[in-house]
Amino acid sequence: MTIRKNILITGASSGLGEGMARQFAAKGRNLALCARRTDRLEKLAAELTAAHPGIKVVTRKLDVTDHDSVFTVFEEFRAELGSLDRVIVNAGLGKGQPVGKGRFDANRQTLEVNFVAAAAQIEAAAGIFCEQGAGHLAVVSSFSAIRGLPRNLTAYAASKAGISAFVDGTRLELKPKGIKVTDIRPGYIESEMNDRIGRNPLLTRAESGARAMVKAVEAERARAYVPAWPWVPMSLVMRVAPAAVLRRFA
Repeated sequence: MTIRKNILITGASSGLGEGMARQFAAKGRNLALCARRTDRLEKLAAELTAAHPGIKVVTRKLDVTDHDSVFTVFEEFRAELGSLDRVIVNAGLGKGQPVGKGRFDANRQTLEVNFVAAAAQIEAAAGIFCEQGAGHLAVVSSFSAIRGLPRNLTAYAASKAGISAFVDGTRLELKPKGIKVTDIRPGYIESEMNDRIGRNPLLTRAESGARAMVKAVEAERARAYVPAWPWVPMSLVMRVAPAAVLRRFA
């Protein structure tokens, strides 16, 4: 396993981003953390450096839909840490609404954050890695990328399917340059976007979910379903499930 010392995580102020930051800090990694909520970022950074004095944690405010700022902030992080060895594109939104209900605003925002903004982050990271001649890009997609889904998941699943396809193309582009690219597809993991804990037997607790995410990221495989159980076998079922099952899944 290649040790990636300097790790950038977007959407790091809560949920999986915060959980992964805690796990990587415990492993002695330096962190570049960004999100819109700087108060939470600064509190997290102070906590991590106090618990792990040997690491460096730098933070920036970043709204990933401000695409120019994505490139600027990534470059500032590289300058401050000396290099970026791994970028985890984690910032995302789970805000979709059923099609035909008059909420195109929510679906558009979901598509813009999860696809267009993620593509900007991928471009920024890829440019840095190409200049460095090395790096690992991990993009947090979703189990929902496998199939189109109804109700509140329609725009969300489409955005994740789109970014997973973008990641696949990026991998083909960057492989000759020695740059690793991973498509991470979490199942249900407890977070602010998913409050169904206690009612969904497939929902993984936040801490164990973050550990599984970090393990999958560090393996640097092309694609990983997280946690592996039950989402690897579920991914096979999902591909052939009839429409009635998809409606219940959503």
